[in-house]
Amino acid sequence: MSKLVTIYGGSGFLGRYITQRLAKDGWRVRAAVRRPNEAGFLRLYGAVGQVEPIFCNIRDDASVASAMQGADAVVNCVGVGTTYGKNNMQAVHVEGAERIARITAEQGIASLTHVSAIGADPEGVSDYYQTKGKGEAAVHAAFPGAVILRPSIMFGPEDAFVNRYASMARFGPVLPVIGAETKVQPVFVDDVAEAAVMAVEGKAEAGVYELGGPETLTIRALVEKVLEEIRRRRVLINLPNFAAGFMAWSLDMVQAFSLGLVTNGLINRDQLKSLAVYNVVSDGAKTLSDLGIEAAPMEAELPDYMWRFRPSGQYEALKESARKLKPQE
Repeated sequence: MSKLVTIYGGSGFLGRYITQRLAKDGWRVRAAVRRPNEAGFLRLYGAVGQVEPIFCNIRDDASVASAMQGADAVVNCVGVGTTYGKNNMQAVHVEGAERIARITAEQGIASLTHVSAIGADPEGVSDYYQTKGKGEAAVHAAFPGAVILRPSIMFGPEDAFVNRYASMARFGPVLPVIGAETKVQPVFVDDVAEAAVMAVEGKAEAGVYELGGPETLTIRALVEKVLEEIRRRRVLINLPNFAAGFMAWSLDMVQAFSLGLVTNGLINRDQLKSLAVYNVVSDGAKTLSDLGIEAAPMEAELPDYMWRFRPSGQYEALKESARKLKPQE
């Protein structure tokens, strides 16, 4: 019988790519998610019955234990970016990570892959980095043989960063850039998924891997690259810290006073703190190259999904080709 892997957060941005790769490799996949009724698309990644979305609440021991019952490997790629509500960063990144690692060890499962983030540090500048760091420490304590992956900013068709700037560029001639001079090392989501699969299949040694793409860019340079890809000219304004801070505070207040009915999906105060820190691979860290993975450049992947933000969408390339035709004499 095929081996079984439980992926917590299997329907998320990264989780769906891990699910797809493991299903292709013949694994049975149990995707433990909060809303299995919205994760039905995962079933299409494998044969009938090969991929099964199930409900799981990672704040509950019994729910976590039930989701990994009989599994040969466990992957935790659940992540959030808010301090608001029950599923906040402390509950998910620290307590949830500890719970998954502890129960994986209790059930005698041999493989645990934990997805963290570059910059994870219990003493970090933001709650996000602090909770990611504390979560890593909890995983190490409960399951010393875990493989921990720390990706930089991930890009891909469903990402919430590149797509956001591309979407904003459709409206008005000016585009504000937050954290413009912060350096990042964007990594293609499927490269991170490949690293996770190698960990699941025992092809990666235990330890921490920092995963970045082939280019180190400022956020401003990244946005310029996106604008070039979507064929739009915009005036980029480096948003000052005080202006970005006021905007983040205002959006957080709207969310708080609405009791969560209105969510802040643009920028919150904690994300603003995170943007003050370079998000690049550390010197001497294990990387994608240590796993034999060649990181995909943005230029190779952006055209596959950025076309929808171009002025003429899928027909933009056709129009560009038409302009190059010489008039008949």
